[in-house]
Amino acid sequence: MVEPDENNTAWRRGLRREMVERRSRLSEALHADLSARIVAHLLATLPSPRIVAFCWPIKHEPDVRAVVDGWTGRGATAALPVVVAEHSPLAFRPWTADTPLAADRYGIPTPLAGEFVQPDLILLPLNGFDAAGYRLGYGGGYFDRTLAALSPRPLAVGVGFEINRVDSIRPQSHDQRLDWIVTEVGSFRVSGA
Repeated sequence: MVEPDENNTAWRRGLRREMVERRSRLSEALHADLSARIVAHLLATLPSPRIVAFCWPIKHEPDVRAVVDGWTGRGATAALPVVVAEHSPLAFRPWTADTPLAADRYGIPTPLAGEFVQPDLILLPLNGFDAAGYRLGYGGGYFDRTLAALSPRPLAVGVGFEINRVDSIRPQSHDQRLDWIVTEVGSFRVSGA
C-alpha cells in the first residue's frame, strides 16, 4: 500500500484522466463488441445473484446492462447506487426499465425513489485497474467506503477494458480489493481475495 502524499495524489489524478481518454478513443462498434464480450464472460463465470447492483455506464465505461437483463430474467433484482450523503457509503435502490431516473450531482442516472436494498453482487466499473485486484475510480471513494461498510460484503466484480489495465494503481490503505475482474479477454479471480 502507498500512503497518500501529494505526488501520489497527482499521479492518480493524471492516471484517471488518461484512463477516460483511452476509452474515449474506442469506436462505437468496438466499444459495443468489447462490452458484449464482457457480458458473455460474466454470464459464463458468475452465479446468478439475488440482488445485483450495477452502475449506469458513463465516460465510455463498458455497458454491461445486458447481463443485468439476463439475471433479472432469471429472477434477480437489479439495483443502482444512490449517493445519500457526501463522504458516506452508497445505498442501492431497485431498478427496472420503468424506474424513473434523474441525474444525481455527478450527472449519473439514479432512481428517484424506492426502498433501499443490499446487493449480494456489485458490478463495479473499472476506470483503471491492476492484477492485484485494485480499481481506480474517479476519486470520490464511494465504492471503497461502501465495500468496507456492507456486511455481509457483496461479491465485488470489477468490469473494464484491457486498455485500462496498469501495473499498479498504487493502492492506498482505504482501497478495497475486488473479488473478480472481468474484461473482454476473460474472468479473473483475484488472488488473496
